[in-house]
Amino acid sequence: MDEGVKLVMYSADLSTELELQYSPQGVRAGFPSPAQDYTTDAIDLNKELVRHPSSTFYARCVGDSMRDSGIDDGDLLVIDKSLEPQEGDVVVAFVDGDFTLKRIHVDHSQNCLLLMPSNPNYHPIKVTEDNHFIIWGVVTYSIKKQRS
Repeated sequence: MDEGVKLVMYSADLSTELELQYSPQGVRAGFPSPAQDYTTDAIDLNKELVRHPSSTFYARCVGDSMRDSGIDDGDLLVIDKSLEPQEGDVVVAFVDGDFTLKRIHVDHSQNCLLLMPSNPNYHPIKVTEDNHFIIWGVVTYSIKKQRS
């Protein structure tokens, strides 16, 4: 079906905690702030990124069909299966036996759902009542490696 992206799924392991140093003031992308010399707070990424532990999974994106949405090959995705998908959400969908990662769009004029890639090299997937289709989960975060 869609050769633009594949997913490698992982269940979320929340049995451990790892508190990391955290700067609650944020990090300026403009001029530095002298107040940023001290990081006294800590953050646990499990608590920050996972709202519904029993229905949250991780997946590694393999492919480039969502690159213009900032989701690239190798990015780690946080997927929540308990969320009700909304127009414009990036979702993991199961269509006719295949998983795909796309942005959802309801086309009222054609009475269908479109799964929209974010790369012009790929075509939307039109989903009608004739397809075997479920939205498996909603992507809540994407984690991107910045250094090779």
